Amino acid sequence: MKIINLLPEVDLEEALFIDNLLKDKDDEQIKSFANVYRVRRKDPQTFLLLALAGFVCFSGIHRFYANQIGMGLLYFFTGGLCFIGTIVDLVNHKTLALEVNQKSAMEVAAYLQ
Repeated sequence: MKIINLLPEVDLEEALFIDNLLKDKDDEQIKSFANVYRVRRKDPQTFLLLALAGFVCFSGIHRFYANQIGMGLLYFFTGGLCFIGTIVDLVNHKTLALEVNQKSAMEVAAYLQ
């Protein structure tokens, strides 16, 4: 069973990672994984919007969304590292989301065993 059929919202790189992660699972485990992962997955566009919000009101909110509390506090108290860190995160929002989602996928897959 292809994970892309169960999770059409994931991009190709994320789908390949998940397929590799679930290669030895049966169909029922893959369906369970998809249900749990869909809830825990972070959307890259949300990262982008939250990073943009860092220019207007609350720097670092995208890091809190990524569950990176320490970096979120650092960004908050330094104004997104004087906006340089926020700009870098705007450019790399897809990579940041992919890293968070890969970590989440590994946690969910480990829970299934």
